[in-house]
Amino acid sequence: MTTILSIKDLYKTYAGGFEALKGVSLDIKEGEILALLGPNGAGKTTLISTICGITTPSSGTVTVGGHDIVGDFRAARRMIGLVPQEIALEPFEKVWNTVRFSRGLFGHGPDNARIEEILRKLSLFEKRKSSIKELSGGMKRRVLIAKALAHEPRILFLDEPTAGVDVELRKDMWEIVAELKQAGVTIILTTHYIEEAEAIADRVGVIDKGKLLLVQEKKTMMAQMGKKQIEVMLTEPVAAIPASLAAHNLTLNGTGDTLIYTYDIHAERTGITTLLNDVAQAGLVLRDVQTRQSSLEEIFVNLVSGEPA
Repeated sequence: MTTILSIKDLYKTYAGGFEALKGVSLDIKEGEILALLGPNGAGKTTLISTICGITTPSSGTVTVGGHDIVGDFRAARRMIGLVPQEIALEPFEKVWNTVRFSRGLFGHGPDNARIEEILRKLSLFEKRKSSIKELSGGMKRRVLIAKALAHEPRILFLDEPTAGVDVELRKDMWEIVAELKQAGVTIILTTHYIEEAEAIADRVGVIDKGKLLLVQEKKTMMAQMGKKQIEVMLTEPVAAIPASLAAHNLTLNGTGDTLIYTYDIHAERTGITTLLNDVAQAGLVLRDVQTRQSSLEEIFVNLVSGEPA
């Protein structure tokens, strides 16, 4: 795939000396979905604002479709759609006019069929003659999404798009994301709903304190950094792990009826067979055995905290 967005050694330092971005470098391929994860204040919104031309970089370069965001701002910005965190809309304007204006703002001619298509997809068509001030918070969020899509961007930034919105909008949002991906649109998503990133992203980036800690294929990240565990459920609880099982580094759950064994799925031997034999030798009777792998959320927390995954 062709690189559509290239970020090289990007820094942003605010007045007073606060470094919001510290040497971020990242190439994003056309048509991929990148989920950018990080705690509050990590630099996610600053990175998006810089790429979109809302914030001026202190140093470094960003090109969008080959266009420099500073030297060729108009061409670069025309390729980008942005759904910001904050709802900032003209309260007395009609929904239809708000979306239509955004299309014209980026140099596109009138296209009522396109506007109608977007509004229908976002369940806004029936509200097209309503003033923004008459809409609920969820509906206003839908208008922001419609505005971002009106000029047919090739890159769509979604900055916490489903934070605090209803389940229906969240479902509609991800259906639209799937359609846009099929059409070749590149999507960069920041979210606190890690399960959503896990479900839809091709790659995951983790940013903290202005530094990009890791960018990796989602499946590769989970395979390399996620733990695999086997839970050995017992018919009768035990007060402590038998001394004969100490070599397996087991942990005991709170009720004492499950032994938890963590192992490396890439190792030549997992040790599971030996473990189960030793459990039987210790006189413990198995009720069931289950396996589980670390979620993306666990991996993220470990990365940000600096603990091993």
